Amino acid sequence: MRRRSNRARHRQSRDPRGHWLLLLLVLPVMFGALFFEGWTNHEVDAAKDRKPCTTPVPSAVAKGGPVLKFRGDKVTSSRVPARTVALTYDGGPDPVWTPRLLKLLRKHHAHATFFLNGSRAARYPDLVRRIHAEGHEIGSNTYTGAAMGSASPLRAPLELSLTQKSLAGAAGIHTTLLRLPLVTEVDTMCGAEWQAARKAGAEGYTLVAADRWFRKPAQGTIRQLQQNDTAYHETEKLLRNPQVRKFTTVTEGTGLPAAERPVSTLERWAGSALIWAKYLGHTFVSGMGWVLAIAGTMGALRLAMLVFFARTHVRRLTRFRPGSPWLREVTDPVTVLVPAYNEEAGIEGTVRSLLRSTHRAMQIIVIDDGSTDNTADLATWIDDARVTVIRQTNAGKAAALNTGLAHARHDIVVMVDADTVFEPDAIQRLIQPLAHPAIGAVSGNTKVGNRSRLLGRWQHLEYVFGFNLDRRMFEVLECMPTVPGAIGAFRRDALIGVGGVSEDTLAEDTDLTMALWQAGWRVVYEESAVAWTEVPTSLSQLWRQRYRWCYGTIQAMWKHRRAVFEVGPAGRFGRRGLSYLALFQVALPLLAPIVDVFALYGALFLGPVESAGVWLAFLALQLVCAGYALRLDGEKVRALWAMPFQLLVYRQLMYLVVIQSVVAFLLGTRLKWQRMQRSGTAAQQLGQPLDQPVAQQSLTSR
Repeated sequence: MRRRSNRARHRQSRDPRGHWLLLLLVLPVMFGALFFEGWTNHEVDAAKDRKPCTTPVPSAVAKGGPVLKFRGDKVTSSRVPARTVALTYDGGPDPVWTPRLLKLLRKHHAHATFFLNGSRAARYPDLVRRIHAEGHEIGSNTYTGAAMGSASPLRAPLELSLTQKSLAGAAGIHTTLLRLPLVTEVDTMCGAEWQAARKAGAEGYTLVAADRWFRKPAQGTIRQLQQNDTAYHETEKLLRNPQVRKFTTVTEGTGLPAAERPVSTLERWAGSALIWAKYLGHTFVSGMGWVLAIAGTMGALRLAMLVFFARTHVRRLTRFRPGSPWLREVTDPVTVLVPAYNEEAGIEGTVRSLLRSTHRAMQIIVIDDGSTDNTADLATWIDDARVTVIRQTNAGKAAALNTGLAHARHDIVVMVDADTVFEPDAIQRLIQPLAHPAIGAVSGNTKVGNRSRLLGRWQHLEYVFGFNLDRRMFEVLECMPTVPGAIGAFRRDALIGVGGVSEDTLAEDTDLTMALWQAGWRVVYEESAVAWTEVPTSLSQLWRQRYRWCYGTIQAMWKHRRAVFEVGPAGRFGRRGLSYLALFQVALPLLAPIVDVFALYGALFLGPVESAGVWLAFLALQLVCAGYALRLDGEKVRALWAMPFQLLVYRQLMYLVVIQSVVAFLLGTRLKWQRMQRSGTAAQQLGQPLDQPVAQQSLTSR
C-alpha cells in the first residue's frame, strides 16, 4: 500500500509556479539596484573625461572673487575679507578623516564648508547629520565627482538632483552651493566646464571656486582641501596662524544668504528611499563579492579534487592484483533487468546488444510497464531463449525492477535502461569487481550515443567531465552516491537485504545506492564497462529529465541524511558523499547565478578586461581538466570546442533546474514522473548498426 500511494503521489503532483513569477519580479529590481550601485560607485576619472578648454572664462569673472552668482547673463563674484579664511573640503564624507577634521575644527571653535559627494553622503548619512549639527555648511560636489562639462545630457542633471536627494534624506536640507569637480581657481572653469557652471547657475546654484594658492590668509582666502591626511595637517597649521582672525563658512564670509533650507516631508522621504536603496545596493554588492570568492574557491577546489582523485583512481586500477585473496574471474550467470515503458524505438537495440555480450550465461528479463506501444511485442519477437518478457500494468520503474527481481534466477543482477546499448564486453567487465566480498554494487561507464548535435555534445562533455570523473573520485573516497540506472551490477542478496528498489523518491537508482551504503556494502566504479545511452535532444526534454534527477537526488539525500552520524561504510558515505552533493551539486549551483550576475556587473563597472581575464582563466582551467577527463575515457579531445558555448547556455539551464528542484522540495511539492521521448539513437557511436530484423517484421505487421 505504501508503494502504491507513493506512486500515485508522484503521478498526481504538479510543479510549483509562484516562485518563477517572484523571480521575474525580483530580477529587474535586483538588476536595477546593481546598475544604480555600479553607476554611483564607479570610479570616475574626471581628469581623463574632462574636455580640453577651448574657450577661457570671461576676463571680468576671472579677475573677480571665487564665489560666483548667476542672474541671467550677469555674473557677480564675491570673496572673503582680509584675515578671514573659509575652509572648504571636497569629496566625502570620509569615515576616517571627516570625524578627525570635525574634532579639530571643534577644538578651535571654527566652522567650514563641506562640499560632499552625493553617493558618499547616501552611504554615510550619520556623518552628514553630524556636519550639519555642528554648525558647518554643506555644499554639493556632485553625486559621483564626474566632470560636468563632459557629462551626458542625462547624467549631468542626475549628478545634481541625486546629491540633493541624498542631503535631504540624510540631514533634511537642500543646498545652493556647488563646487564642480576639477575646479580650483575660477579660470579653471573654462570651456565645457564654464557652460556647465552657467547651466547650474541658471538653476539657482552659487558656484564656489577657490583663491589662488599664493593668496595669503591675511588677505582673506577660500582654501580648497580634500578630506585626507594632508588636509588634516594643513588645516591644523592654518588654525594656528596668528594672522587669521576668523575661520568661517563660504556664505558667512562673503555675506551671501544662507545656502541651506529645510526640505519638505515628501523630499525627505524621497531622500530616505535613495539612502536605503544605496544601503541595500552596497550590501548586495558586498555580499556578491563574498559569494564570488566562496563560489570561485569551491569551483577551483572541486576541479582540483576531481583531477587529484582521478589520478589516484588510475593508479588503483590494479586493485585486483595477483595474490589478492579475492582475486578470481567472475563467470557466474547474470540476470539482466530491463524495465521498459513505451520504448519501442530502442528496446530491440538494447536487448540485441545484451545478446551479443561476451558473457553468455545470462537471463534477460524485459519488464513491460504497461506500454501503450509495441514495446512488449518487439521484445517478445526476439527469438532467443535467454529473453523473457513480463507484462504488467503501469506501476513505475521501481515497481518494474522489483517485479523483475522477483523473477531473477541468478545471484548477480544487472539493471539497465531500455534506451541503452552495450559494448560486447560491458557485462563481463561490469561484474568483475563483485569478486570482492564487500562490494555490493558496481557502476558502469555511461557514454552519450547521440552526440552529433550541439546539445548532445554538451551532454557528452558533462557525462565525461562531470559524471564519470566524479565516479572516479567517489570510488577513491568510498562514497559513490549513485549507480546509474543505465548500467549497474548488484548482488541479489544485497538488493533483497535493503528491501528491493524503493519507490520513495524519483531517483530510485540514487536511493538504492545510498541504501546499500547504509546496509554496510561498498559501491565501486568500473570505467571499462561501457554502455551508450540516448540523451535528450531538446531543451524541454533535457529540463524534464534533469529536473527529475535533481529533485529525486535531493529526496534521497534527505531520506538518508542520518548516514552522516553513522560509523563504518555508511558513515564514510554520509560524511563524504552527502557533504559533497550538498556543497557542489546543490549549494554551488545555487550560488552560480549570482557569480554570473556579478561577472556582468564587473564587466560594466569594474573593468571589462579584468572580468574577461578572470572568466577566461577559469575557462582555461576547466578546459585542462575536461581534456584530462576525455583522455582518461578514451575520447577525442577535439570535443572541447563546445565547452565555451556550454558555459554560456547549458550551465545556466542546469542552475535553473537546481533552483526549481530546491524550491519544489522546500515547498513539499510532489513532482510527477517525467519521461523522455526516445528515438533509438543510442548506438550512433558504436561504429556499426545493430541488426534489426524484428523491427522490420513489426513494421510490416502494422
